[in-house]
Amino acid sequence: MKILGVLGSPRKNGNSEILLNEAFKGAKDAGAETELLRVSDWNIKPCDGCRTCSEKLKCHQDDDMQILYDKLRAADAIIFATPVYFWTIPGYFKTFIDRTFALVYPNAQLANKVGGVIVVAGRTGETQTSSLFYLFFQVHHMFSADYVHGFGLLKGEVKQDVHAMKSSWELGRQVSLMVKQGYRFPEEYDRAIHALVRKKYGVPISPAMQTPEKPELPASS
Repeated sequence: MKILGVLGSPRKNGNSEILLNEAFKGAKDAGAETELLRVSDWNIKPCDGCRTCSEKLKCHQDDDMQILYDKLRAADAIIFATPVYFWTIPGYFKTFIDRTFALVYPNAQLANKVGGVIVVAGRTGETQTSSLFYLFFQVHHMFSADYVHGFGLLKGEVKQDVHAMKSSWELGRQVSLMVKQGYRFPEEYDRAIHALVRKKYGVPISPAMQTPEKPELPASS
């Protein structure tokens, strides 16, 4: 079972990547293998609207997206993680999303995979941003898992959002179990993750009401 994490942030070890790595921990706990795909590391040209993919069943552009198509096809589930840039995803990440249009032909090549979403916002735009990915799941005939909204602006700041950290771990586990259990929501996820985390860990949704986790200190000798 392979979980592909598609990272839309150009900032290495930033807030989106921190939450995605928490999701990977949850996925591995459920027995999955994980792979990080950092979109900014790849040369991806914009879709030119030629519609060659709908006629010849293959994108005509010779760039790194040809490699990424294979990675997307090979995954059992995909978790997207992105920051909010001007109330939506970063521009080059949108270019990546646009280019997956070629995977709709000759049939939905991402069909029956599980998809999850992690969005990090400074203050606003997380709802609009995550909704883009749920349209992505519909177009590609994927199964939607839950979502995580984290809050942080400065690098590493999302670690203070304990709810988002816990939710990301749960999302990774949930996505993996959905694949393992035949594309259905596991019984342990009988409610939305944001409500589950609030009940299971006693962590409020609002970062302003949370107490950041303290790092574990080495035992004194």
